[in-house]
Amino acid sequence: MSRQRMLRFGMVGGGAGSFVGGIHRHAAAADGKAVFVAGALASTPERARQSAEALGLPAERSYGTWQEMLERELRLPPEQRIDFVSIVTPNHVHFEPALAFVEAGFNVVLDKPLVHTSQQAQALVRAVERADVLFCVTYNYTGYPMIKEAREWVRSGKLGALRRVVVEYPQGWLRDRFEAQGNRQAEWRTDPARTGIAGAVGDIGTHCESLAAYVTGLNIEALCADVSTFVEGRRVDDDASVLVRYHGGARGVLWVSQVAAGESNGLNLRVYGTEGGLHWNQEQPNALLWLPGEGPLQIHRRGSPHLCAAAQRATRLPGGLNEAYLEAFANLYVNVIDTLSARQAGRQPSVLELDFPTVYDGARGVTFIEKVIESGQSDAKWLPFA
Repeated sequence: MSRQRMLRFGMVGGGAGSFVGGIHRHAAAADGKAVFVAGALASTPERARQSAEALGLPAERSYGTWQEMLERELRLPPEQRIDFVSIVTPNHVHFEPALAFVEAGFNVVLDKPLVHTSQQAQALVRAVERADVLFCVTYNYTGYPMIKEAREWVRSGKLGALRRVVVEYPQGWLRDRFEAQGNRQAEWRTDPARTGIAGAVGDIGTHCESLAAYVTGLNIEALCADVSTFVEGRRVDDDASVLVRYHGGARGVLWVSQVAAGESNGLNLRVYGTEGGLHWNQEQPNALLWLPGEGPLQIHRRGSPHLCAAAQRATRLPGGLNEAYLEAFANLYVNVIDTLSARQAGRQPSVLELDFPTVYDGARGVTFIEKVIESGQSDAKWLPFA
């Protein structure tokens, strides 16, 4: 068997000192299958080159803008240019570089949410289909091993017919108007020009929608939203409650808040069927609770040999040693990398390798944002999801 070639990747955004940039670089390199070789790492050429130097990029692969990066990478022989690009900019700098790199034939990993509007999302979907490139949207919570086990429980019929899906994501970090106090993350995440039409709904609500869809496989038929802005002077939502009707009859409740004082990252998923239920908590991610219709509650843990193949593939440490946020990101990246390597070798990727959120999942997330905001602003609350 031939040894898999290490892939080369570049980044747009995510310069030195960036939390999300560091996460993506570590995740992409975690399995020793990809190396960081190029970047346009900041919003100005000077800062971009300073970040590249700080991160050890060679001067010839340090670019002042993403446009320069695209142009100069295309000049390189195919065996030297990047195999994929990770775009980790604020939301308003997602669409243009993603579309340009896709149209030029590059594979793309893009931070969520996909783009600002459904029109942009559909343009990106069409471009990906024409170019036949890989496109991953980093809904990282789908990378947790016990989330993959939860999905297997649903698929296998262990829960029976699904009746209720409850997903919540409370945070407290925006409980005051910190965007007016010099907090850079708060500044752009509450600025409609950069974050889009939604605040908490776009930032963490899309994680909830993605997680519920990934585990249950259910499609939203209609939704009804109560969207609030509690902090005076804030220009986007910071709290929302959503009722969901799924095709097939199941019902859902989704709550997100960034003004829930005292909360950190309280993402929780509960799914109930005719035969039992499951409960997963992101702050205790290595455990998955099984609530049978009859009998005692059971706790299943990551690292156990009885877990499904997808959960075992996503497991990096022996049982009893905790895995979490970084490893979940790495699980998305390794599946993208292995899928790319398979395609380059002329091999059909396996189902396990293809297990990552795609441009279609990203486009659905944009529709979710728009429908929630529209419902929250409407007197006719229930809106069809189409």
